[in-house]
Parts: sequence; C-alpha cells; structure tokens
Amino acid sequence: MKLDLTDTLYALSFALDTVQEEMGEISNHHGKNVAFISCIMGKYLNYDKYMLNDLVGLAILHDNAFTEYVREEYNNGDLLDYEKLKTKLMEIVKLREGFLKAPMHCVVGEKNIKLIPFNSDVTNVILYHHENADGSGPLGIKEEDTNEFAQIIHIADLVDVFFDLKTMTEYDFELAMKKIESFRGTLFSNKMVDTLLNSLKFEHIKYLQEHGVIPFLKVNVETEIKDYSDDQIENICLFFARIIDYKSSTTKKHSLDVALKCYEMATFYGFSNEKRIRFLFAGAMHDIGKLVVNNDILEKPTALTENEKELMMYHVIETKNILSSINGIEDIVRWASRHHERLDGSGYPNGLKEVDLSFEDKLLAHIDIYQALREKRSYKESYTHEEAIEEMKKMNGLDMHIIFDIDNCFKENN
Repeated sequence: MKLDLTDTLYALSFALDTVQEEMGEISNHHGKNVAFISCIMGKYLNYDKYMLNDLVGLAILHDNAFTEYVREEYNNGDLLDYEKLKTKLMEIVKLREGFLKAPMHCVVGEKNIKLIPFNSDVTNVILYHHENADGSGPLGIKEEDTNEFAQIIHIADLVDVFFDLKTMTEYDFELAMKKIESFRGTLFSNKMVDTLLNSLKFEHIKYLQEHGVIPFLKVNVETEIKDYSDDQIENICLFFARIIDYKSSTTKKHSLDVALKCYEMATFYGFSNEKRIRFLFAGAMHDIGKLVVNNDILEKPTALTENEKELMMYHVIETKNILSSINGIEDIVRWASRHHERLDGSGYPNGLKEVDLSFEDKLLAHIDIYQALREKRSYKESYTHEEAIEEMKKMNGLDMHIIFDIDNCFKENN
C-alpha cells in the first residue's frame, strides 16, 4: 500500500496533542512544537531528507505512549481519577531526584516505535530522550552514548516544557536562550546548545505563533509517498490503534479488533490484497476522532445528555478532518468517516441513506456495531457472538445480508 508516512504522522499529531492537553500536560501542541524545533536544528546540521523525515517523525511521536503509560501506571487500565492523576503527571516531563529507572512512557514508547518503518535505525531514540549530557538522567547515559536524535528531541522537549512559545515575546526569547545556555554541559551537550542557539531565531517563533507548526514542516521537510509492505502497514495500523484505544478504558482494543475483523471480512468477501490492507487501515483509524472527545463523555457510565451526545457524535467529523489531511487515502477516509451512517438515514453525521453508501461503508459500520456489542463497556456487559447477532437483527437501518455474513464469518471463532 502506498502511503505518505510523514503526512500521516502530521495528521496524528493534532490528536496526540489534544489528548495530552486534556490529561494535564503543561504545554499546548507539545508534540508539534518539539517537531518544529527539532526540524530547525536538523536543517542546521545539514541532515538529508531521510534523516530529517525520521527526526521530525520521532519528535512528533516522542510521547506516543503517554496515554498508555498513564492508564496502566496509575489505574491498571480502569477508569482514571483525574484529580489524583494531576499531581503525578509532572513525572513525565520533570524527573524526580533519585529516580533511577527510565520513565515508563520512554520504555513503552520505545517498544511502540519499533512498529514504524523509519528510514534509518532509530534504536533508543525514544528510550534516551530524557537523558542528560552529564549522565544525571534516569538511566545515567552520557552524551557520548546517546543518539544525536535523542539529544535534539531532549533539548527541544525541554524548551517547550520550560517556555510558552505561543505567547513568547522577543525579550522572553532572549531570556529563554540564556536559560538554555546555563544548562550547557549538564542537561545538554555543547554541540546541542550551540546548535539550538545558532539555528533557532525569534523569527521562527513568530512564524509558529502566526501560522502554526504544520505549514512550516510541510515547507521544510520533503516527504514522499512510498510503497509499504503488508506487514509494515499492519504494524502502522497496530501502532495507531494502540494510541486510539488507550485514550479510554471503554475503547481498549476496540480499534485494533475492528481492524482485524475488517481484514477477516475483506478476505471473506474476496477483496483484492491491496483493498484488504486499505480496509484494515480504515478499521484501525475509524475512531481516531475520539482522541479529541473528552474522557468524561467517553467513560460516562450513565446516559449522555443531548449536548454530550452531540459532542460524542462529533468524533466522526473529527475522524474525517484528521484523515483528510493525508494524501492518497480518499477511499479510507470515506469508509472510516461513514461508520455511524445507517441505511434508513437514521445515522450520523450526515443522515445518509443506503443509496448514498458503498458496500464498504456499510460493512465497516456493521463490523463496528458487532465489535462494540462484543465488548464490555461502562454501561453494559459484553455480548456473546449469538447475542450480538440477535441484537443486530433487531436494529433499524442495518443490512440483514451483512449480518448473516458476519455471523458466518465469526461464529466458529466464538
């Protein structure tokens, strides 16, 4: 399957940053800001387009395990107590004195990042991105043993943590650079401090404030659509599905399971190999818009208010908005953004009817319903396969032929 991976990461960055802001991260648009500064430093160091692509991608994803780490570390995957959590979140960006283990989001993030097919060997970049030049970081790794990408992301990360780039004045910028200079030889190597001070200018900050990060990256980072193997696409899907599903305990594994069932049903119907992979991708990404829905709504154990229902339904529009920024996946965007439409026009967000829906639109919608019924949620227990099929037969706006085929495809496995 052909894909512009860097473009895909740009699309994901908006959703990732929204999650971090909701959970109390101290910087708005943190991932994008780190990518912005890293890109400027990489260009100053004359990185070629492949290295720059890798650096920017890693910067965007440096906190990719944020939600996974927070949920597993503090609540074993159950509903989170956000008040208790707020006092602990600073551990993610400020290491405690005497904290001798690598922050768990670095460990988990390092494992996750192996799923992404970068151009070069990026081993330990995420794992070491909180290491200090003098070895005082969590793993005691000194600058000479730390990947240069990790060093760049480390300094860019802390610049965004320490300073508010969105409101920074020229005077603030000068003070910030002096502060960074004071960490020479301790937090940051001489080379990293020199690179930052020589490359990052206040004009860059003004551009960020006026235009945002993504337009800058699109101009300065040369991307390309590449042909990835089926295994690589499956790993990319797994990576994205993990991020989406860990947003809420109510959706844990939902995107991944929908993606796998999309592939199975595509095989059942005899889709071409290319189309099977694209349908898998749509299944993995269909709920990416939920990353921008507040967890108070996603995890509410009682009925939603009308206003909350509208906010929940908006996730489909966000899915379309996020995916539409990726070149060359128009069919995937359509399938993913219509998974709540129904044949009788009772679905959302556009109230489309059967005549407006492709077979793939309908199939993904039915798979999503089936998988949701099979899962335990805050407001219900899980259904057996037989119970889910019977429940779907009672629902309005569904296709009985597709329900019959879902029954035949999955009943032997249940």
